[in-house]
Formats: sequence, C-alpha cells, structure tokens
Amino acid sequence: MTVSNYYLLPPMPPGLEGVTELALDLRWSWNHATDKLWKYLDPDSWRSARNPWLMLQTVNVKHLNTLAADPVFLGLLDELVAEHGRALSDESWFQQTYPKSTLSVAYFSMEYGLGEALPIYSGGLGILAGDHLKTASDLGVPLVGVGLLYQQGYFRQSFDARGGQTESYPYNDPGQLPIMPVRNHDGEWLRVMIERPEGPLWLRAWEARVARVRLYLLDSNDPVNSPTDRAITNALYGGGPAMRLQQEIVLGIGGWRLLQAMGLKPDVCHLNEGHAALAVIERARGVMEQEKQPFDVALAATRAGNVFTTHTPVEAGFDRFSPELVGRYLSTYADKLGVGLNGLLALGRRDPANALEPLNMAFLALRGASVVNGVSRLHGEVSRRIFQPLFPRWPRRDVPVTHVTNGVHMPSWDSAVADATWTRACGKERWLSTLDTIKDSFEKLSDEALWDLRVHQSEQLVYDMRARLGRQLAREGMPAELVSQSSHVLNPGVLTIGFARRFTAYKRPNLLLHDPDRLSRILNHPHRPVQVVLAGKAHPDDEQGKALLRAWWEYSLRPDVRDSIVFLSDYDMTLAQYLVQGVDLWINTPRRPWEACGTSGMKVLVNGGLNVSERDGWWAEAYRPEVGWAIGDGQEHDHDAGWDAAEAQELYRLLEDEIVPCFYERDEQGIPTKWVARMRSSMAELTLEFSSNRMLREYVDSLYVPAAARYQSRTHNGAADAIRLCRWRETLDTHWRNVHFGHMSVLSQADYHAISVEAFLDEIDPATVQVQLYADPHDGDEPEVVVMGLTESSGTPHSYLCHARVPASRPAGDYTPRIVPHLDGVAVPLEAAHILWYES
Repeated sequence: MTVSNYYLLPPMPPGLEGVTELALDLRWSWNHATDKLWKYLDPDSWRSARNPWLMLQTVNVKHLNTLAADPVFLGLLDELVAEHGRALSDESWFQQTYPKSTLSVAYFSMEYGLGEALPIYSGGLGILAGDHLKTASDLGVPLVGVGLLYQQGYFRQSFDARGGQTESYPYNDPGQLPIMPVRNHDGEWLRVMIERPEGPLWLRAWEARVARVRLYLLDSNDPVNSPTDRAITNALYGGGPAMRLQQEIVLGIGGWRLLQAMGLKPDVCHLNEGHAALAVIERARGVMEQEKQPFDVALAATRAGNVFTTHTPVEAGFDRFSPELVGRYLSTYADKLGVGLNGLLALGRRDPANALEPLNMAFLALRGASVVNGVSRLHGEVSRRIFQPLFPRWPRRDVPVTHVTNGVHMPSWDSAVADATWTRACGKERWLSTLDTIKDSFEKLSDEALWDLRVHQSEQLVYDMRARLGRQLAREGMPAELVSQSSHVLNPGVLTIGFARRFTAYKRPNLLLHDPDRLSRILNHPHRPVQVVLAGKAHPDDEQGKALLRAWWEYSLRPDVRDSIVFLSDYDMTLAQYLVQGVDLWINTPRRPWEACGTSGMKVLVNGGLNVSERDGWWAEAYRPEVGWAIGDGQEHDHDAGWDAAEAQELYRLLEDEIVPCFYERDEQGIPTKWVARMRSSMAELTLEFSSNRMLREYVDSLYVPAAARYQSRTHNGAADAIRLCRWRETLDTHWRNVHFGHMSVLSQADYHAISVEAFLDEIDPATVQVQLYADPHDGDEPEVVVMGLTESSGTPHSYLCHARVPASRPAGDYTPRIVPHLDGVAVPLEAAHILWYES
C-alpha cells in the first residue's frame, strides 16, 4: 500500500489540491495575498494558530466541500496557485546578476524563526536566520538551510499572580508542523549516523519549504536511539554543557553528513554563529577521504569556502566546552582525523598549547573559515577587539573581521496596509531586485497617505492588543473586573511606544522605568498623553532578568497608568508583528557596545514607525536627526549606574521636549508634519539600507562568490594549492624565529623620505613574504601600508636590502618596517598570523 505524503489530511475535494501545496510552503508567512484564503478556510484558527498546514488537518470536511463548490473561493485559489508558480520560476536577481554561476551555499544555524507554525527559534539569531532564507528565496540565491528540529523548541511564557515568569514547553508534533520527511531515491526516510564510543546516534531528516529555498532539519528522536539520545534535540538551548555540545555535534557533523547523503556539494558553508563550527571539521574530513590528504591539507582546502558570522559582542558569550567533555564525545572522532584530541582542541583555543584551556567554538569557527564578519559596523570593531588575542602583535585594524550589517525581511514584517502603501508607490516586485528606484518612488507619497497609514495601523494595534490582553488576563486568573477593563486600555489617537526584547541586564529594559513617577507624568499628560505596549522574556535561569520583568508587570497594574500600559506575555513572532506594525515609536536601550546589531527597531521602518535608541548596533550607523532620535554619547561606560541614570534622564527629556511635541504638533488637516517628515526619511532611506535584500546581496557579492572561487581553486587539481599553502606555513613555522631586521636608514628630502632597512629571512623565500612600512591611521583614515622593494645583499646569505619612498607630508618616524607572510590566494593574517616589527 502506498501512503500519501499528506496522509494526515482529510480527503481534498477535487479542485482544492492547490490548497495543500500552498499550506506546505512557508511562503504564505510573508505573502499577504494568501491571508484571505486562510480566512476563508477557518478565520478563528487562522487568527489564533497561524498554521495553514494544521488548519487543513482540522478543518470540517463539509466546509471543504462547500468551498470546492464556491466559484469565488476557487477563483482566488487558482489565482494564488498561479502566482505561487510564477514566484518560484520567474528569473531572479541572482540569475540576472550571475547568469553563469554555479554557486551553492549551505547555511547552518542553531535556530530559525520562519513563523509560529514552525517554533524552532528563541530570539534575534533565529529571526535573522529565517529572514536570511526568505530573502534567498526572493533573490533566487542558491542556498539551503541546515538546523535542528526540536521536540519542544524554546519555552512559552506566562505570569503568575505576583508577576513571576513561568515557563512551559509544549510539544512540537512533527505531524502538525509544515514539514515533511526527507526521503532517499528508494523512498526510505533519510537518516544519517554519527559514530560514538557508546554506539551510533541516528538522526532523522526533515524538510521545510521556504519557497525556492529548502531548510533541512535533523532530530534525534528516532525510536532506535536510547531515551537519553532521543532527548538531544528536545529543547533549544536546553540542558547543561553536555547536552549543548551534543546538539552542536548533531548540527555541525550531522548537518554536513546530511548534505553529503543528499548528494549536495556546497561551495560555501556559512556558519551563523559558532554553534555549527564542527561542520568545518566534518567538511575537511570528507576531503581527507576523497583526496587522500592529511587533515591540515584538507582543512586548508575547505576553509577557503567557509564563512563565519559572529553575533556575540562579549567573549564570555561564546560557547566553551571543557577538554574532558570534548574528549568524552569527540576523542574517537579526533583520532580518525589523524590529529588526536589535543589537535582538535588546539583549533579552538586561544593558546593552542594550553592543555587546560577549553574548546571555544567561535575560535574553532574562525580557524576553519576564510572570512569572518560581525553584524554591524560597530560590532565589527568590537569583534576585532575580542579576537585580537588570536593575532598577537597585529594592530587591531588588521584583525581579520569585516562586517555585514544585518537587515530584516521587510515583506515578513510589514502590515497588509503598509504593503498596499508600498505597492502603490513602488510596485509589487520592489523587494526582489536591487532597490535602486525605490527611494525616489516612495518619496512621492503625500503626507496624507503616510499619516493615513499610521492612523490605520494604530487603530488595528489597539484592537489587537485589547483582545490579546483580555485573553491573557483570563488565563492568568485575574479578577473579572480587570479582565473586563482590558477592553478599554489604549487609545488609537495617542502616541504609542513599543518596547519588546529579551529581558536581561545589558539590554537595560527598565531604563524607561528608572523614575516611575516621571514616566507616569509623561503617560498622563493632559494634552499630550503617551501609552506603552511592551513584551519580553527572560531566560529561565536569569533571575535578574525575571526581576526586571516583574518590575514592569507591577508598574502596569498601578491605577494611574493601568489604561496606558499593556504588558503582554509570551513574546513571539506573531506578537512582534503586531507591535512593529502598530507602534509609533520603538525604544531600544542596550548598554553600548553589547548589542551586536539589534534588528527589532529595523522592523518598524517599513511600517512608518520611528526609533529612539542607544547609539549601539545598527543605530550607531543609521542615526541622523531627520530619521529619529538617539541617546548616549557614543562611548562605552560599562556597568556605570550613574551613567545609566543620566541616560534615563536624557530619554525622559527627549520624550518630554522633542518626541511627544513633534507627534502632537498638527497642521490644519490634523497631520503632524514634522513627524511625517521623519517618517518619510526613515521609510525612504533606512528601510532600504536595513533590509535583508541589501544584506544578502552584500553577502553574495562580497563573501559568497569570492569564497566559492577560493574553494574551487583550493580543491582543484588534487588540492595542489592547499598542499602548497601547508608546506609554506611549515616553512614559516620552522624559520620565522630566525627572521630579523638589521640596520635602518632614512634620507629625508623636501617632498619625500627614502627609507631603507636590512631584512634577514633565513630560508624563507622572499617571494612569500612582504616587507612593509606601516603608519598608524592619521585623522581617522585607514592605516598607511607601503610595500618595500627587496634587493638581495651580496654579503650575508638570505639577507635583503628593503627600500621605499613615502611622502614627506608626515614625519619619517611615523613609519615602522614590518615583515608579514604573503602568498597569493591566502588570507593573512587569518591563515598565517606571523608578524615581525622593526625595533630600534
């Protein structure tokens, strides 16, 4: 008997087959056109669950038969199916830009936020990963995602009668999720195996469709595994270090093996954080077997195609595992690599020779990649500081970490009315290409059109928040009077502030609550009132974060602010969409520079919301007075309670003296023209700059395509280039200690300095190093690096006279000779960190 892939669904009446295909493709999560279809199917379920695949399993069969005879519904379905087909087959930006490219990318992430129908995310990292996949589909970038299918995912939040956070972990029933088993050519469920001393670990593979892109998910909940092993993929970020390490083994090693089992051979392996660092090791192991090369050659060959994105603004945030724990799970694996446990550990240590140092997954990812990037310009600077110990004596600016500032997938976060507004101004295909014409087109919208957008969205937000708050208070057992009062909270004509995030100390979620009475006066101003909608979760083990939550919960119950504060529980993607679509102002108050990027404020842009934020993360590069407001002086103040208090006062002053008056100053048509002017600038400029469209095109142009070319070169001809690189590094390691400088001389003329210095290179080929003159940046510019010419000396073996001319516009003493490795196609200092400075 053949069982349909859709055996969980009721029989579909003839003509409704397309509903199944649309429900199984997560493209519906950002395609507003399908919303009407799901409301036809079951409006209540659509409003509450937002999971069409589950709706199809529970829909009344009689209702399906009625829809099958409804010409209006069938016409809508035919139109959507045709549009869906065009969206998957039309020529994309990538095909137009790289018509002859054979690029293929594998994107690894511990979590993915694609929608509430697939709850396998906890926060910003997962939301970014989901937006990355959606944008890859929009732009036609040949990419697959790799992750884990959690039986429970992240926790769901509620509050007890005293405002304490409580956590629950509902089961993710795979049958109710929009995923299907991955099957091999024989129709069998594809499984991969990881060998371990205690026995094999079997992993099942699932597929989620994200329009043109596929997301492959592994889970260990296979009946052949032991109960303990089946729990490895139980909860996102659950358990202790042992559980976390096993999850990262499954993601990295198991994930790469899954791709190989499917016959996929990516050029580029993109690690979204260090959780999947072991993928670079498994990738190298495959080349070891294929090319019969040792591990160092295989890693040199494959790292050329590896991209590592770090999201962590403090070194303490990196995953670390003790040598004992790593040995328990990976010693046999390391022996098969030929490097042993110490060799594997050395790749993830600051000091490779320190036997007591733990394995740092970020260090491992960096040493297995050819390019490393932070997620904002400021975070790139912070990351260079964090990773500088791995590159001793190199200037911080030379630490090999670039940046690609995050962006958000605008179609996933705009409201239906915002989508319609953008469509009128810029067309339906606006996010599918280079965005070149959008700014000019959007700026033609009238003030009336922009303000109508905000008015409509404010009204919708108030309606949604009242309904959600009422259900929340009833669930929490609040008095009937309080539940009833929820239908009167908020006012659609009042300036609405949104504030939602993970509640933890460095994000300073209570900065706005620093002076409760002053905040109350702002909220209750007789002529210019303000209201606040907020949400957020604290990690289950973060007691300080829970205390911060409780303080807001208690404040929201004060009689003088009860109608102006809505504190919503269980912050998730659906609630985030309500908030970013409806609020007028988004507040973000992290302690600089601990917000690597922070994308929540980006999501209000497409909906016409404005930002007031600390000059941290993305706002440090986005802020200018015509698009919003900023607090702070752009400096770091660590845990300075006095500075926190000063910034709280600055935030209150901005609200009282600038923001609130700007919102309420209206012209004769009732439009706040100064506010709308900021909306126009923010929407026309920042929406484009901080869209995932721009972000992914930057990844493709600057990181993916070059990395793929490096990988093809390194693995060509039996990995000859990788072999040459390894031999070169062996020569450097052997002889660098004997490299030194001799005499230096300077001849200064009116317009130049002629600088020469002796260099002794031992047995290192002078063609494989560079002698440079280095000068620190001047007036904020980039460092000045001048390559010196070499002339072999006739007297002493391996000695060279190095010479260069530099402009006399700065003193000769600004220039210091240095010797660095140099080999075509090699990333220095990422792949060779030797350096020698001249010392007088």
